[in-house]
Amino acid sequence: MAEDSRSELLSLSAYELAKKIEAREVSATEAARTANARVEEVEGDVNSFVTTTPQLALERAERVDARMKNGGIKLWESVPIAVKDVLSTKGVRTTCGSNILYNFEPLYDASALLNYGEDMIVVGKANCDEFAMGSSTENSAYGPSRNPWDLDRVPGGSSGGSASAVAAGEGWWALGTDTGGSVRQPAALCGIVGLKPTYGRVSRYGLIAFASSLDQIGPMTRDVRDSALLLQAIAGHDPRDSTSANVAVPDYLAELEGGVSGLRVGVVKELMGEGVQPGTRETVESVVRGLEGAGAEVGEVSLPHSRYGLPAYYIIAPAEVSSNLARFDGVRYGLRVPAAGVHEMYRKTREEGFGDEAKRRIMLGTYALSSGYYDAYYAQAQKVRTKIIEDFRDAFSRYDVLVSPTSPTVAFEIGSKINDPLAMYLSDICAVPVNLAGIPSISVPGGLSEGLPVGVQLMSDHFTEPTLLRAARATEQVSDFKFTLKP
Repeated sequence: MAEDSRSELLSLSAYELAKKIEAREVSATEAARTANARVEEVEGDVNSFVTTTPQLALERAERVDARMKNGGIKLWESVPIAVKDVLSTKGVRTTCGSNILYNFEPLYDASALLNYGEDMIVVGKANCDEFAMGSSTENSAYGPSRNPWDLDRVPGGSSGGSASAVAAGEGWWALGTDTGGSVRQPAALCGIVGLKPTYGRVSRYGLIAFASSLDQIGPMTRDVRDSALLLQAIAGHDPRDSTSANVAVPDYLAELEGGVSGLRVGVVKELMGEGVQPGTRETVESVVRGLEGAGAEVGEVSLPHSRYGLPAYYIIAPAEVSSNLARFDGVRYGLRVPAAGVHEMYRKTREEGFGDEAKRRIMLGTYALSSGYYDAYYAQAQKVRTKIIEDFRDAFSRYDVLVSPTSPTVAFEIGSKINDPLAMYLSDICAVPVNLAGIPSISVPGGLSEGLPVGVQLMSDHFTEPTLLRAARATEQVSDFKFTLKP
């Protein structure tokens, strides 16, 4: 393909590319070749992937083109995609960014991938913090991903590889997972859109668990319309997932251009104050003024218990980690370190297989659940979670959508927080209340501060993604940010 044609394809959104393929102006195979070429061009700089799958992408793209000739496909199926390396992909290495699964090849695909289509054009398995635990992708056993806006800065985490892949054009969109902000925070830092659906909206079957009551798969895209389309592709009830909600899936594109006239928008005061960089706050305030100018009814809202969200999260999530990661012991799959006896094999395998952050959270969670400490820590954290849910319920009785920064800062330099866990955890302070409440939330680029992207977070009540996406689309239109490929 000529360089001009490749550049033209790379400039399109996923929706625009899908429409061109539907109109037979370009083929899925040409799109896959374009994505593969872009990966080859920039991957050495950004390290978005643990595993690239160029041949698989071409084979599946050819099958998609053949199926189009025999009766058509769903609109999204023709678009190449990056998949976070915590989602099971049949026959394709799935590591969770960890040495303990360095050679693991699942026997089945995650349900979300099967919903997308039988021939999902996967360009690679995106890098991530180990078992999705982190805010910078520096905890990956396969090296840190880099922010395409500034290669010396982090792309966020834990879905940092997915975010950097989209920002760098190594595919038109990606799937990430969000346990405490891991779709939205890297999307904010890399200047893309990241959507965390309502807990239960997308099946978790085939998602290798971090914290089962918090994890949710979500789209990472160039714009809000692409997020609506990708959510359409992956959402739906799944009887194989006991936490999957049996709620009808609406048409997420139907109301997208409806605007915000008459929509009630509440600015969360607790998430606009201490710890938020001035440039980030000013960007959010500018977007809020734009929404008000577009007809929204704007006011201030309080989530009084949100200040306790971070400490509650870092008790609940590690407690679930200590349970979920117990299965990685060298017996059935992944790393096995030879030893004289089975208990020594367990110890050595887990010692060599897990990184520092995984070990830290396993120990924290085990302690919080241990006899004599359960009531003092885990039970108290769950009570805080209930209070946060009640805060959101009260807020949504008065407002349709809530607004805050996604991250309190722009992207920080690689290495600047890795040795200070508390400073790293504070990167998610605006995001974790959403996961504790199980509500949907989206990060939309609102502008630049210090020459780097700032994400604006919008939140809405359970299963109100159509309203959330409509507000996000309007946010996109009132901001002065336009997606451009980096680097």
